[in-house]
Amino acid sequence: MNISKLSFAALTALLLTTGCDDKLLNQVDPNRPSTDQFWKTESDANQAVIAVYSTQQIFSTYSLYWHFATTGRTDESFTNTPDGGLNQYLVFRQVSTTDGRSAFLWNDTYRMIYRANQVLTQVPGISMDETLKKRLLAEALYLRSLCYYELGLLFGNIPLVLTQADASTRASQATQDQVYAQIISDLTKAKADLPLTYDAANKGRATRGAAASLMGKVFMQQRKWAEASTQFAEVISSGQYSLVPNYADNFTENNENNSESIYEVQFSGVNKNFGQDFVGGAEGNERAQFFGPPGIGFTDVEVRRWLFEEYTDKTTTGAVDPRRDATLFSSVGTPTLYGQAFGFGGLNINPSRLLWRKYQNDRTRNFEDFFSGINIRLIRYADVLLMQAEALNELGRGEEAIPLINQVRRRVQLTELAGGMSKADLQTQIRHERITELAGEGVRWSDLVRYGLFDTEEGLNELRSRDADFNNFITPRNKLLPIPQTDIDIDKNLKQNPGF
Repeated sequence: MNISKLSFAALTALLLTTGCDDKLLNQVDPNRPSTDQFWKTESDANQAVIAVYSTQQIFSTYSLYWHFATTGRTDESFTNTPDGGLNQYLVFRQVSTTDGRSAFLWNDTYRMIYRANQVLTQVPGISMDETLKKRLLAEALYLRSLCYYELGLLFGNIPLVLTQADASTRASQATQDQVYAQIISDLTKAKADLPLTYDAANKGRATRGAAASLMGKVFMQQRKWAEASTQFAEVISSGQYSLVPNYADNFTENNENNSESIYEVQFSGVNKNFGQDFVGGAEGNERAQFFGPPGIGFTDVEVRRWLFEEYTDKTTTGAVDPRRDATLFSSVGTPTLYGQAFGFGGLNINPSRLLWRKYQNDRTRNFEDFFSGINIRLIRYADVLLMQAEALNELGRGEEAIPLINQVRRRVQLTELAGGMSKADLQTQIRHERITELAGEGVRWSDLVRYGLFDTEEGLNELRSRDADFNNFITPRNKLLPIPQTDIDIDKNLKQNPGF
């Protein structure tokens, strides 16, 4: 008999004998864990926290879209991408509230918040080692705080969801300052239960230094210099961190989770499939493919000429600042890349082009793909040193800032700064130090917000002088990304950001 006919006959007989028995239709899959079965053991608690961390790896968060939002839209970068929607997004012509890049970044960051809230709701009731329980809850608080920092910075007034949500949950739309206040409250709790460091098997988890650094970053965005300085001083005095001798080691797959790393998102290029966020799914970083040079990657984001020219400092031997050629590809500083000639006859790249090198795999292979294993260093010790220098200068303590800046300069053999600078001159110097040390690392957008350059015509003119795309920038619309229209349609109490 035909196998399909046999199957149909068997199904018919089954239906005739059982009818519409609810017990048959509402069976629990015994091979799939349910919420009733989960949240019972120490292992469950740890797995749930790992699930929060895993959300950082997907393309719409730190694997790709975060880089578009925090590097691609700044004055460091420009685009020639043929992707029309991405092009509009990167050059401030986006007006649609249904834009997928904003929506995915929003949705998946809230997915991470949902998982953190699950941990914070369910883990307290598990019978397990109390010290470990406190640590896992502190990790969840840190991860939720990191999400709210990104959402508050990029979207402004957002729903502040602090409990395990369901389909009926409607959270009030908090102001940016209220979001920041919640982060400070959560991180204050988290710091008490986070360790200074972990053993090798647990590297990459949130530490006390990561919590203090993130608190400092939040205070910096609020221009609360004294409070920020207190947090950075705690990190510096902890003795846990130091600058690695080789600057480029911060952006390669080797030397990850090193002495300079305060918090980094863990990536692996082992699983090369296009599924994410499930057991066995890809954990690769996609930035390298989308930022890669022509012939290697998609080159959606390129480097502005002024950034190349910002590296004016010479080493003590008269050489160019080595951070320039570790940060970007140029026919001058990196005439070969991925084992081929930069210009015509090699990869056939116009020698005038400037391309991002940070987080690229050119040192270890001759190709890119969607599965780079390079960790994204979200908070480096060098960043903390320079933020502390900025905070001290704003507090009128510029002489205390100079040695911190010189630590960063000394690592790359630059001539050290002398004292006696005015507050205004030192502010200008610190801004120069931040761009030459941290370009392309996703901190520039927060810096521009903190400097107030989006708020005045003078500030926008400064940006326009470096980046013609800022001729499209309209205040206040382009200071924030649009809240996804789908969320506003669901919750009529949500108000869209100005200009959308």
